[in-house]
Amino acid sequence: MENRRLGALEVSAQGLGCMGMSDFYGPGDEAESTTTIHRALDLGVRFLDTADMYGPFTNEELVGRAIAARRDEVVLATKFAVVRDPGAPRSEWGLRGDPEYVKQAAEASLRRLGTDHIDLYYQHRVDPNVPIEDTVGAMAELVAEGKVRHIGLSEAGAATIRRAHAVHPIAAVQTEWSLFSRDIEDEVAPTCRELGIGIVAYSPLGRGMLTGRYTSKDDFAAGDFRTAGQPRFADENFARNLALVESLGEVAREHDVTPGQIALAWVHHQGAVPIPGTRRVKYLEENAAAADLKLTDAQLARITDAVPADAVAGTRYAPEVMGTLGR
Repeated sequence: MENRRLGALEVSAQGLGCMGMSDFYGPGDEAESTTTIHRALDLGVRFLDTADMYGPFTNEELVGRAIAARRDEVVLATKFAVVRDPGAPRSEWGLRGDPEYVKQAAEASLRRLGTDHIDLYYQHRVDPNVPIEDTVGAMAELVAEGKVRHIGLSEAGAATIRRAHAVHPIAAVQTEWSLFSRDIEDEVAPTCRELGIGIVAYSPLGRGMLTGRYTSKDDFAAGDFRTAGQPRFADENFARNLALVESLGEVAREHDVTPGQIALAWVHHQGAVPIPGTRRVKYLEENAAAADLKLTDAQLARITDAVPADAVAGTRYAPEVMGTLGR
């Protein structure tokens, strides 16, 4: 697989989001997930993404065990800031970006991951009670100490990105970006391009809906958070969004690829590094193949016409979570 740059950091053109191996999408299987991670590395998908709050904590441990014998092949990204105790409901989750917590969280992640350095360390969400200069200053100290190689932000607003980058180079901004989620295109993407900051796109498959594999609520595992409160999967929106996926499927069939591959190829052509998540080797291989799809301007326009941004029904998170984005 070809490489791309996130600031000064070189990564594979596509990564692997590991969150769903431990959390949010129903029961996981560590043996299957480990096999998938190893297959990703074999395919050149060496950019792995996790976070301390996934599980919480257990996803970092799983990834750490999976890469223990192959650490030098991996560009490892993790995140801090969302404070989530095991068993606590979302209403009790907190945010911390104070320097003391930044360093405390990094040490804990290093221990769980079983490594002496994190290649890309993100602030998962901006803490509105702590100046971004203070948070990034602490992250910069981790870089100086050799515990972190590069730093990033997740779901930050354009003004915050500028302030952070003035303190220490920001390698990447991670945000949701897909045919279903395009608000980044207004301010954040232009700001990142101006400053030379890479963009990492999570949920590039619209949390799986753009793959065309889901046709009813019965297709989701028990405990899957998508059907437990995600607006785009709510009854009143689900059918409308599936109609858009069917339109995308018509384009995909013309190219003899899957709707998910077309959706991923579109994200690649925006200049982002997508990190689709999966626990299964067959979907990993399907996703990785999308990195090689070359699309013309006319084909890209046809894709966006099939899934107009203003036709997507429902916000990407529930209202209480939407308020934590773009700060």
